[in-house]
Amino acid sequence: MGARLVLITGLSGSGKSSVAKAFEDLGYYTVDNLPLPLLARFVAEPLELVPGHRRIAVVADVRAPGFGDQFPALVRGIDRTAVEPTLLFLEASDEVLVRRFSETRRPHPLADDGPLIEAIRRERELLADLRGSADLVFDTSEWSIHEIRSEVYRGFAGREGAPSMVVSLVSFGFKHGIPYGTDLLFDVRFLPNPQWVPELREHTGQEEPVRRYLAEQPDFAELLTRLTDLLLYLLPRYRQENRSYVSVAIGCTGGRHRSVTVAEALGERLEEAGWPARVIHRDVAR
Repeated sequence: MGARLVLITGLSGSGKSSVAKAFEDLGYYTVDNLPLPLLARFVAEPLELVPGHRRIAVVADVRAPGFGDQFPALVRGIDRTAVEPTLLFLEASDEVLVRRFSETRRPHPLADDGPLIEAIRRERELLADLRGSADLVFDTSEWSIHEIRSEVYRGFAGREGAPSMVVSLVSFGFKHGIPYGTDLLFDVRFLPNPQWVPELREHTGQEEPVRRYLAEQPDFAELLTRLTDLLLYLLPRYRQENRSYVSVAIGCTGGRHRSVTVAEALGERLEEAGWPARVIHRDVAR
């Protein structure tokens, strides 16, 4: 079987960059805005030019000189015995495109010195035949970035499915600051502090004496059960929203004892439930 080749094109401002990023997340080798002579060679020999990649996405649009005349012929000339091509066309309403260009303050590729709306309509007319020959058309007028990702995943994930979500459990000490990029934060400072037990002070929450001490505390088991239940409720819902990462921060005073033990125990419970998590101890060595 040849490579799967997705050709992404459409109106300027319709979301091609967001779509390209979604394909990257799915593991596609993605290229953007190649000059047409290079693009012709690329789609003719993708496996030779990017060996080891059998899923490829290419963004091409009116930024390339001669696009309107040459790109349709390039698509028709693809050797379908070597690649499995899909032409994906993106569009949006004139009103939405005007708003997007106004918000980003970027120039339209065909604007020259004329009004923006005239450039949008000229591009729409220029690409009308290409739209008609597309295998799939996305109208992104009412779509958020998350909805664009969902549509790409739904149409192109295939057997591999959507990319897995990375779950991180980060222990930390409040006196050193809250970790950047935290999605969920739990404060476990209500547990007795091993720091004030002389024989435990030099140990960390990764070591058995501290783990055993905390496991003997009346609230510890219930805390783990409640946190595990909450995460097992939330994580599938984050994944439905196509989140790539979820960072769960667990804090105590110094980040060496209680938060470390709780993060380790939570990681074990999530692993048992089928949610592998990266456990990171930010402050354990301080």
